[in-house]
Amino acid sequence: DELIHDADHAVIEAGLPLPSPLHGNGQANGHAHDERPLGRLFLQTQQMQDDLPGGLPGNRPDNNILGTALALSRLRPERQVVLVSKDINLRIKARAVGVHAEDYQNDKVLDDVALLYSGTAVLPTDFWETHGRDMQCWTQGERTLYRLQGPLTADWYPQQCIWQDEEGGLEAIVRRVGGSVADVQQVADFRNANHSVWGIVARNREQNFALNLLMDPEVDFVTLLGQAGTGKTLLALAAGLAQTMDMKRYREIVMTRVTVPVGEDIGFLPGTEEEKMTPWMGALLDNLEVLTQSEVGGDWGRAATADLLQKRIKIRSLNFMRGRTFLSRYIIIDEAQNLTSKQMKTLITRAGPGTKVVCLGNVSQIDTPYLSETTSGLTYVVDRFKDWAHSGHIILMRGERSRLADHASECL
Repeated sequence: DELIHDADHAVIEAGLPLPSPLHGNGQANGHAHDERPLGRLFLQTQQMQDDLPGGLPGNRPDNNILGTALALSRLRPERQVVLVSKDINLRIKARAVGVHAEDYQNDKVLDDVALLYSGTAVLPTDFWETHGRDMQCWTQGERTLYRLQGPLTADWYPQQCIWQDEEGGLEAIVRRVGGSVADVQQVADFRNANHSVWGIVARNREQNFALNLLMDPEVDFVTLLGQAGTGKTLLALAAGLAQTMDMKRYREIVMTRVTVPVGEDIGFLPGTEEEKMTPWMGALLDNLEVLTQSEVGGDWGRAATADLLQKRIKIRSLNFMRGRTFLSRYIIIDEAQNLTSKQMKTLITRAGPGTKVVCLGNVSQIDTPYLSETTSGLTYVVDRFKDWAHSGHIILMRGERSRLADHASECL
């Protein structure tokens, strides 16, 4: 608005000059400020449609943009015309007709998803020789903490899970980090049936770490990433039920997810908000069935238990979250990889006192063409929250659904 409010038609046609960021600040680096503009902003004020190939698929607005870019490239052959778009389909079509296209880079969290924080760290075999010489031990409430010193601690994050790759090796969670000193706590063993969570036991190391974070009242925000069948939803739901029904730590469980279809949209869904969301919550119903497979009471007992649990689990739509505040709730955000960073911020800031937020997702299964592994809101929060002392993150590596699902994840 500042660029255009004093400009007349002739100035707009010639291009609006873009001032330097230092404009008006006097001198820069001891030299007089250069008043020359960094470039010019042109607005399309006339039809510049170029002939596109007949039968080009896509909607009319996208093809209009593509036609304008093609016309500009032919009108100004001395300059490179670049089409910048988040829509991968539009970028592919642009390259097909000879227009250089690039992705919008400014919203990328990481250059490569392989650089994403994993939430775990493997300790070397000589760890105790280099970090355990002056170890201190004390009790803080119900926790037994160990203070370690050494060069590796500088690379640790709060609530990071550390372990030794040997039988009987250390498995612990970093509770506090300060320079070369770190306070760690040995994890609870939820792989033991005597320490099951709502009847669920951890089947591998990562699941055990995940349950420790999910059951910790000091951890307000947990992100679980992993391929299909790694147990993300089951672990989150079991921990939520245990803390809602048994421990009375939370009033109820709130589940939500973005409604992005995998295939064609089936259209309007009748009913209330919860009834409209039910088809999207198949994972919830499937996991509730697993959690209520008790032989006590037979079919009637299982049906009564499932009915009781569903009364403590609320399904909410993302569309109506703005302005709300959830007090003492256990919130599960499923399929979080399909959320943008702004949507993720909107959801997390709904949390009031006593609320825990759990985000589940798989960044390799993004269903919207406007997001990628490096721009997903889930990637964004994992990277931004890794330094916070009340958040934890785990990537579940091993599938536990079935041998068929495991093989499909590996080879397809």
